[in-house]
Amino acid sequence: MPFPQSVDAIANDIADHRRRNTLRLLAMLGLGVALRPAGAAATWPSRPIRLVVPASAGSGPDLFARPLAEMIGKRLGQSFVIDNKPGATGIIGNDIVAKAAPDGQTLLFTYAATVVINQTLQPKMPYDGLRDLAPIAQIGAGGNFLVVAPDFPARNLKEFVAHIRARPDVYDYASWGIGSGGHLTMEALKMQTGIRLRHVPYKTVPQILNDMQGGVVRVAFVDTSSSLPLLRAGKLRALAISGTRRGSASPEVPTMTEQGFPFDTNSWYGMFAPAGTPDAIVQRLNAEVNLALASAEMRERFMQLNMADPPIRTAAQFAQTVRDDVTAWGNVIRANHITVD
Repeated sequence: MPFPQSVDAIANDIADHRRRNTLRLLAMLGLGVALRPAGAAATWPSRPIRLVVPASAGSGPDLFARPLAEMIGKRLGQSFVIDNKPGATGIIGNDIVAKAAPDGQTLLFTYAATVVINQTLQPKMPYDGLRDLAPIAQIGAGGNFLVVAPDFPARNLKEFVAHIRARPDVYDYASWGIGSGGHLTMEALKMQTGIRLRHVPYKTVPQILNDMQGGVVRVAFVDTSSSLPLLRAGKLRALAISGTRRGSASPEVPTMTEQGFPFDTNSWYGMFAPAGTPDAIVQRLNAEVNLALASAEMRERFMQLNMADPPIRTAAQFAQTVRDDVTAWGNVIRANHITVD
């Protein structure tokens, strides 16, 4: 199978695509209206905005949230205060925002699994992700890496499956929690191939990466951003990426589907507000996020952190993506009989 375009070509394609879509988006929004909240929202933001990130400092979500928040904060005239709340596969952080006042002063920067997977997998969540969180903007679309220790005797996904199949229950694999995207992707692969590994749930990806360096665990699913320096240094090896596209900064790592193990569900980051937040604030934030995504600074950030082409979408379009992904991930969970027990 031929390799994809060079990184430079991918970057140019991303830039051209984003410019075209940004212009279309701003025309749809009527930027002059979208950037001027009316009524009670006209005084927003009245103080620094709390941005809850349900992941640890240095994790993939955190690495995207900080530069984006800095750019938007400058345009709004108020700083963003990043509040990292890792744990419980995002439930802790998401719940804070779901129960916050809907005034635009508390927002959520999260990843897909915390909203769309939890909606099916976690029957006793303290909030309803579809009812209690208002989608604002999608940030990126991509997958996660299946990584192994450098001396692991497999160079691709087929070799990995063959090696594990011949050694049932010998290996553990790590993910960033029960019900995480990494957990469900491996469980889907196990169902597809019959391989047997034990799941070791961690609280954060940086903890996984640290333990992989220490030889505590040799197989894991991790995000494609925070793991990239270790891959480039040869301290980890990526065998595959989930989702439908190769990473912009790691075009040498093929998708699972390309290697004969179909998996076509993408991951993303997203910004949300408490349900009931004035639509003028939601539209303003959507426009600001998309303007930031179209900037040269964020295009470079996406390349550095290995995220594929960030789609430019309205809040309504992102809300539809969330609903579609709840259905898609729910089907994976039910088909593979995955539970939190």
